[in-house]
Amino acid sequence: MLERLWTWMKADGSRAQGDPRAPWRLFWVAFAVRVLYMTLAHTYRIHPFVDHFQFGWEAGRIARSLATGHGYANPFEPSFLGPTGPTAWVPPAYPLLIAGVFKLFGVYTNLSAWVLLFINCVLSALTAMGVWEIAYRCYSRANAIWSGWLWALYPAAMQYAVRWLWEMTLTTFLFTVVLVLALRMRSINRNAVASPGSSEAGSQTGAWLLFGLLWGIIALSTSTLLLFLPVCGIWILIGTWNRPHALRNAVLAGIVFIACLTPWEIRNYQVFHAFVPIRGNLGVETYLGNGPGSNGWVMVYDHPNMATNQFELYRQMGELRYAKMRGDAAKAYMRAHPGHFLANTLKRMYFFWFGVPSDAPLRLELPRMLNYGFVSLAGLLGLALSLRNRMPAAGLVAWILVLLPLPYYTVFVQARFRHPFEPFLTILAIYLFQSTGPRRTEAGGQKALET
Repeated sequence: MLERLWTWMKADGSRAQGDPRAPWRLFWVAFAVRVLYMTLAHTYRIHPFVDHFQFGWEAGRIARSLATGHGYANPFEPSFLGPTGPTAWVPPAYPLLIAGVFKLFGVYTNLSAWVLLFINCVLSALTAMGVWEIAYRCYSRANAIWSGWLWALYPAAMQYAVRWLWEMTLTTFLFTVVLVLALRMRSINRNAVASPGSSEAGSQTGAWLLFGLLWGIIALSTSTLLLFLPVCGIWILIGTWNRPHALRNAVLAGIVFIACLTPWEIRNYQVFHAFVPIRGNLGVETYLGNGPGSNGWVMVYDHPNMATNQFELYRQMGELRYAKMRGDAAKAYMRAHPGHFLANTLKRMYFFWFGVPSDAPLRLELPRMLNYGFVSLAGLLGLALSLRNRMPAAGLVAWILVLLPLPYYTVFVQARFRHPFEPFLTILAIYLFQSTGPRRTEAGGQKALET
């Protein structure tokens, strides 16, 4: 059976040598597997616990508020407790998407959940095509085949698409597309027949404008990834500096990026009378990860959506004052107990790369943790080998894996936070294991794939 699957995948090799585009077969198989699983396993049937809070959590609550005419507000309360006022607890991209689906298919209905998970399935399947192209451009066709199909068919790669009504799948797709665009703008393709020289992204001005737009949407989906924006932009600019209007185009991308954020910032200033940089919950999350009683895990029991006393404080004080109060308490505690903060940080670093423990039975927990840690270790070793062998864009990917986990090390970590990095870990892990085989030339390797 494995031999037949390999033969079928190898049929996608009919493309011209040097063409990095993924075959559409990859998308359709990934899409079909996800939609069939989501539909047949009934993962769209969200448990109505606590007035459907698991249907999108805070994003779902905000979407309900929007869909029922109460504005971008009320991120926690069950409907019977009444409104709590405007919010910037989460960025607006995913709540607005949920609200649009609620308007069309009903608030907290099974059909709305199915539609949202269907959208997730489309985005996750498209991500497989991005994985293929990144692997092809930076490594080899063999890496693209294995990485793309692994992302398409591996259950751990699709879990958030078929089960979670949250922004991870959207963010991962957008982040992968940004990396594909960056590679195209710098004309990186190790397998190109013709020597690289001009941009494959068409108009450099258009490519830069798209770059700014994508980062604007990413910022409105999850702001953590913005740590990587300057590195990615400078990396592209260094590689395209000799092209006409390079600096002007980068400035235009910055203007588009700011234009995407401006309506949200204006809205926040109007409702809070203060500048809110994309989201306003950092102080609360910092306290929940580092306050008294913290031990590396987030103190969910003290969250406003769990603790009645904290919910009442949140409602009475308003979001900004409440977040500042908890943030000040967190900073004071961390200054007074630096050893506790350091111990929590080291635990979170381990959790990020080797798995956040849960209370699941050992027979389920052990395989999950081993799988999670294995992918991390193989990916990091693959990155080290890529840097040693000077593979294209290896330094750029290294910045991803160094910079983007930093907020999670210092605040709190959950397994889902790693999902936007997992396409790159997949490619790096495949490279590691392909490098352990017998050495052969690129031509020989390509010939072996085609036979």
